[in-house]
Amino acid sequence: MAIVKEGDTIRVHYTGKFEDGTVFDSSEGGASLEVRLGGGSFIPGFEEGVIGMSTGETKTIFIPMEKGYGLRNKDMVFEFDRSKAPENFNPQVGQQLQMYRADGVPVMVTVVALSEKSVTMDCNHPLAGKNLIFDITLEEIL
Repeated sequence: MAIVKEGDTIRVHYTGKFEDGTVFDSSEGGASLEVRLGGGSFIPGFEEGVIGMSTGETKTIFIPMEKGYGLRNKDMVFEFDRSKAPENFNPQVGQQLQMYRADGVPVMVTVVALSEKSVTMDCNHPLAGKNLIFDITLEEIL
């Protein structure tokens, strides 16, 4: 029976949870996730966790934040002056927005606080600073 190794492309069904059991994402009821391992396009802890699995196997993987989306970086939280925003700009706390860096590269931010003069935004990935748990079923090795 074939087992997963680095460089393989696999399909998995998964449920991602926080340590308190809250589900943050799942492929349940939808299409499976296709991942090419070893290309750095997916979180390291997930890739490491599926190595050695065989088709049909189910397993739970604990991913510490350092092997997930990383630690939260306080330098990635900034205040945006409302006077520089368009007139109809009315963000809400928790809202995700796409902004552009000075070099034109798009970046997703989350609104974390509002004041009369500014909007505080966070460029950290929403899952940064969190340990993650994935229940994974290996559907197939392609």
